[in-house]
Amino acid sequence: MELKTTRYEIVEGGVAVITLSRPKRRNAWTGRMHTEYRWLLSEADADKAVRVIVVTGDPEGQAFCAGADLGALEGHSEKGRYDPGTSDDIARPGFGVDPNFDAAFAYHFGVGKPIIAAINGAAAGVGLVLAAFADLRFAVTGAKFTAAHGRFNFPAEFGLSWVLPRIVGLTHANDILLSSRTFTSDEAAAMGFLNRLVEPAALMPTVMEYAQALAANVAPGSARETKRQIYRDLHRDAAGAVTEAERLLEAMIKDPDYKEGVKAWMEKRRATWTG
Repeated sequence: MELKTTRYEIVEGGVAVITLSRPKRRNAWTGRMHTEYRWLLSEADADKAVRVIVVTGDPEGQAFCAGADLGALEGHSEKGRYDPGTSDDIARPGFGVDPNFDAAFAYHFGVGKPIIAAINGAAAGVGLVLAAFADLRFAVTGAKFTAAHGRFNFPAEFGLSWVLPRIVGLTHANDILLSSRTFTSDEAAAMGFLNRLVEPAALMPTVMEYAQALAANVAPGSARETKRQIYRDLHRDAAGAVTEAERLLEAMIKDPDYKEGVKAWMEKRRATWTG
């Protein structure tokens, strides 16, 4: 696929970096960007050389993602209906793993590799959605966040009403979603929305160090199945979670990466995972 609104690279240590790149529009979201983004997630998920996926915004745009492009918002208004700007043949990363993941942005939970949002500036509307559905969130100090939907007479978008209470709790989620107010990354960190808050110059080095350590120290099968356990268990009771964990243990102990993990630990060396 020709990339017009994103960039993609695989860097040392098995980390794929997806960059939202519409800098003149503050990396605002369009149907084209969503199409490219989903295609890139599918590519990264299928590539055995990729162990971790990082999503960030083009730094020239001075934002992570400033929400839906205003042109798209005007188009919805003129048409009198919502138009996602995508075709029926759009890539389906993460689909088919669990019916609960088979929808826009929920598909992140079905992708078999950890996804880290490196939030290097404003995250509004769908930009906040994208960050919320990532597995981990690192952000720069002073960045501005907002759900934004209230000012356009929209509902909470793309499952934010489901995912935010699970990340920050109902009290903070109600504040964010009912007010549509702007809040800072410093507030987001205090709410528990972020895993790490860093100075701008340190963001990508910090994210890459974390991602490369994760890729090196965690077996690919373990990362995949643990991630799926986390999101599936949001719909299970405790007994169901324990039963599934026991089933996975019986299956995964037969994998060569289990023997390699034990051997590497005994020999005090880094494991060589086969995936």
